[in-house]
Amino acid sequence: MESFSFIQWALEHLNYWTVMLLMTIESSFIPFPSEIVVPPAAYLAAAGELNVYLVVLSATAGALIGALLNYGLSIWIGRAIVYKFVNSRLGHACLLNEQKMIKAESYFVKYGNLSTLVGRLVPGIRQLISIPAGLAKMPMGPFLLYTTIGATLWNSILAVIGYSLHKVVPKDQLMEKVHEYTSQISWILLGLGVLVFGYIIWKMIRKK
Repeated sequence: MESFSFIQWALEHLNYWTVMLLMTIESSFIPFPSEIVVPPAAYLAAAGELNVYLVVLSATAGALIGALLNYGLSIWIGRAIVYKFVNSRLGHACLLNEQKMIKAESYFVKYGNLSTLVGRLVPGIRQLISIPAGLAKMPMGPFLLYTTIGATLWNSILAVIGYSLHKVVPKDQLMEKVHEYTSQISWILLGLGVLVFGYIIWKMIRKK
């Protein structure tokens, strides 16, 4: 419970460091919605308390650190121990379960290395996609590239939503609107990602 109390404190004291720290946690062992971090920080930026570009930079840096933690640990401890942890009480306390892991692994198998980019835009996948990447021993270079691009894109979308809502809704209604918009945007981006991936595969097949 102390860890959740700390997260609550950090959410109530948003700055560049707490944004980066929260996004590191969000992207690693305690997956929770990034929607509760970046839009409120961007909302503060619109009020002149923070810089929106630094908010995106801090959030992306945190997401990358968290992804690297999952990636490195997955390579080090292996699939059997990952699933043993996921099914443990501590894993459940970190909001993990076997169903989520199977979903993330299936997604990685289906879309390959590009899943580390597209997966960053998919609800329920984005926080865990670096684990199957590590289990599959994906090369570090592509992993860093795709993770950074995907995290930057998603955090930029969240920042635009939070920033633009400053003049539209009061702070106590912010999260309601954020959840409404991000849910719609996530599925649109997923559809676009699948189309792009399908086009790349089609070009490869046609070339052969």
